[in-house]
Amino acid sequence: MTKRRLHPAWIAAIVTFFTLVATSGFRAAPSVLIVPLQNSFGWSRSSISAAVSINVLVYGLTAPFAAALMERFGIRRVVMFALTIVGTGAWCTQYINRPWHLAVLWGLIVGGGTGSMALVFAASIANRWFIKRKGLVVGILTAASAAGNLIFLPGMSHLVVLYGWKSVSITVASGAFLMVPVIYFFLKESPLHAAVKPYGAPDDYQYPEIVKRNAGREAIDTLIRASKVKNFWLLCGSFFVCGLSTSGLIGTHFIPAAMDHGMAMDTAASLLALVGVFDVIGTMASGWLTDRVDPIKLLFFYYFLRGLSLFLLPSILFRSVHPSTLVFVIFYGLDWVATVPPTVILCRRVIGPQHGTVVYGWVFACHQIGGSIAAFGAAVLHDKLGNYAAAFYIAGGLCLVAAYAVLQMSKEDVPALESSR
Repeated sequence: MTKRRLHPAWIAAIVTFFTLVATSGFRAAPSVLIVPLQNSFGWSRSSISAAVSINVLVYGLTAPFAAALMERFGIRRVVMFALTIVGTGAWCTQYINRPWHLAVLWGLIVGGGTGSMALVFAASIANRWFIKRKGLVVGILTAASAAGNLIFLPGMSHLVVLYGWKSVSITVASGAFLMVPVIYFFLKESPLHAAVKPYGAPDDYQYPEIVKRNAGREAIDTLIRASKVKNFWLLCGSFFVCGLSTSGLIGTHFIPAAMDHGMAMDTAASLLALVGVFDVIGTMASGWLTDRVDPIKLLFFYYFLRGLSLFLLPSILFRSVHPSTLVFVIFYGLDWVATVPPTVILCRRVIGPQHGTVVYGWVFACHQIGGSIAAFGAAVLHDKLGNYAAAFYIAGGLCLVAAYAVLQMSKEDVPALESSR
């Protein structure tokens, strides 16, 4: 009796998972830096949040070109270069003394580096290595972002309390540099390079022809073709709201909002990390469901329930942890990025599976534009009104609009489901 060897596709998924865990830790850092930087330099919350807004925006706008670059130069090269960029930008952040320094280093440099990985990296790995279980794999890799918050947020907030905000820059830089050799030694470029078929491929599977094209032209050409499909714009609009209501608003401002109510930073960071715990569960479950349920219906329920929960948030933040706060954390965590697996699958069906990753890159750019607007806009509303309530209500209303919009996706625009699903 022969032992069954672990398929290399799962090894690629595991390496990607841990890379995304580290990447999400880099992205989580600003949420614990806003108040310490405000106290250290006397900068306004909106000026600090402007750097976070740039980070989120550049992160998203880099995604479609990163997807094309991965096709042109290879996943491993792009990810290793991106990790080096992130490490350099984060390390230099400890020497800032002006708001524009933060905007350049954490906004442009770290934002561009993390944008070259993140969920586009996950989609690329899933599309290259898996024929079956694609939805589940996307769910697991998406959950890695939440796992990073789970691991890093409480620790980073503790570092800030004990050693000051500069310790976060050093920690993020060290983590980025340490991941470079991991990618080099353990991540194979594709099933062809590993001399295997993708997981779940039929016996007569043929490797797709490798055509190396200009990365920028590939991204722009894909956008032009996708822009003629109504479903593409509905995906862009709904994912815009997803980014606005998660990474831009809650991911950036939940900790400052809780601290405004007298909650300790460590406690608020732990609650946000708890969102990450339940996000792992929710996103993996969403990946499993995406392989079995109409993804359009899933998106409707995700956005509708998220909108309702945001309307409740201003009334359930207290000095200490209240049972209603925990209910919100659990509920919101389960729904945090559960939208990603069905969105990735729908992107593959806009103009064909072979363009799915780049299409998702553009849809993800809209996600980050929404996040960027929320990161800055919520801070401006806070400075004007003294609290975040208006920001939470606006985001909740937009989630309900997104829930209605996804139901308008036309089945006629969507080619037949892939037989692999």
